[in-house]
Amino acid sequence: MTRYPKRLALMLVPLSLMAFVGWHHAPRNRLALTPPMGWNSWNHFYCNVSDSLIRGTADAMVSSGMRDAGYKYVVIDDCWQTSRDSRGTIVADTVRFPHGIKALADYVHSKGLKFGIYTDAGTKTCQGRPGTYGYEDQDARTYASWGVDYVKEDWCNAKGLNARVRYALFRKALDKTGRPIVLSICEWGSNQPWEWAPAIGNLWRTTDDIEDRWPSMLSNLDQSSQHSSVAHPGAWNDPDMLEVGNGGMTDDEYRAHISLWAMQAAPLIAGNDLRTMSEATRIILTNPEVIGVDQDSLGAQGILVQEPKPELQVWAKPLRNGSHAVVLLNRSEKADTISAELPRVGVHTDSASVRDLWAHREMRRVGGKFSVVVPSHAAIMVRITALLLATNT
Repeated sequence: MTRYPKRLALMLVPLSLMAFVGWHHAPRNRLALTPPMGWNSWNHFYCNVSDSLIRGTADAMVSSGMRDAGYKYVVIDDCWQTSRDSRGTIVADTVRFPHGIKALADYVHSKGLKFGIYTDAGTKTCQGRPGTYGYEDQDARTYASWGVDYVKEDWCNAKGLNARVRYALFRKALDKTGRPIVLSICEWGSNQPWEWAPAIGNLWRTTDDIEDRWPSMLSNLDQSSQHSSVAHPGAWNDPDMLEVGNGGMTDDEYRAHISLWAMQAAPLIAGNDLRTMSEATRIILTNPEVIGVDQDSLGAQGILVQEPKPELQVWAKPLRNGSHAVVLLNRSEKADTISAELPRVGVHTDSASVRDLWAHREMRRVGGKFSVVVPSHAAIMVRITALLLATNT
């Protein structure tokens, strides 16, 4: 199993001692005040994108209840574009998108959803399609005219370029269009984006590409969790898209996956085939209590606060109403008891109530410590509320 880095142990501090840098700073463009939620084509379909796929996905997002659960962005990743015309305008694949991108965006909008598209800061995309380098203003105007609401900008074929400069240039181009467009920076954490991206993008990748495997998910968790102090409303660390429902992990592992992303205030961007997903997958993706933790308006990114034994962890996140979300994570190969000490998760009281966010039930009243048996490769997610707070709210 992939081990988490030793430097992660530096995060084992009482939640009340965190310096929540930037949480109270108003975001620049008033977009993504909570982490963006939606769907992206890459994790499941890779280059096999088409008009019919995107329309079908938009339909499924509505019929499955995902739209009503908060998912709103439908994003085409790489391979939608083929070339530029004589005037330099980006051209969509006319075979895969016979009606053009604007007509597709209009259809997505008609479903009460928002439309996203992909580009690259370099000369070419990761799949060799035209990049936006040198065409920032023109591409921004084109996307705005199509009704684009969200742009994911990658970092392939960008050797020798300055990431901060290139992404700032494209952000400025998007702003000049007058259309509110979320910018998703995707340079995989290779240029320390947590140091500059909060002033440019609404979300920025902190990790390598995720894979549909337990060790990969944990690795991305560990990488992204090191930068919790810079996340705030309008600007979010992005440990990459969800793999829930793609088949490489168990349902317990998928529940842990989305629980941990919610604790990190990470964007919840589904990456499975929504048209054919199982009921179990739908329930995991649309759990309102887990989503509520991710979308909490305080905008705090949770941190690791306890490690009772190797590979047993307690993660905590303060919420706007004064309660705390807590995940007890068992990374090991066997079931074990995990205990969370209330002061370490930020609950300073002799008595508190504990609610299981997956079982949707009040579990018990506790004092000082909360313990539960957690299965192997699984997580228990709860909300802990001081009883005095519960009485007054």
